Amino acid sequence: QVQLVESGGGSVQAGGSLRLSCAWSPYSISAKTMGWFRQAPGKEREGVAAIYSIDGSTYYADSVKARFTISQDNTNNTVWLQMNSLKPEDTAMYYCAARIGWLGDFWYRNFAYNNWGQGTQVTVSS
Repeated sequence: QVQLVESGGGSVQAGGSLRLSCAWSPYSISAKTMGWFRQAPGKEREGVAAIYSIDGSTYYADSVKARFTISQDNTNNTVWLQMNSLKPEDTAMYYCAARIGWLGDFWYRNFAYNNWGQGTQVTVSS
C-alpha cells in the first residue's frame, strides 16, 4: 500500500513563501508522475504542478508559473513544492498525488492519479 504524506502547509501573508513536501513510502518506483493539486472551498480540485521521476520533466498551471517550483529527490522518494509570491487566491488544501508512469499533457487530470495524500492546508492572508 503506497502512502503519501504531505507537510509544510501553514498561514502566511501575501507575498510570502511556503515549501510543501510529499514523502512516498514504503517502496520505490522508478518511473512515476508526482503531482500537486489544490482545492479551495466550493471549488473543484485543480492541478498545480507535476514532475516525472525519470527525467525531471515538469508541468505547471498557468496561475502558478514563475511563482511555484516542483522538485524531487528520488533517493528519498520526496517531492517538494516551493511556493513564492503567494497570493490570497492560493489559499486551499494542497494534495500530493502519484501514479506509475508519465502522464505527460494529462498531468492535471486528477482522476488519472491513484494515490493521494491527506492534504495540507495553505492559507494566504492579504
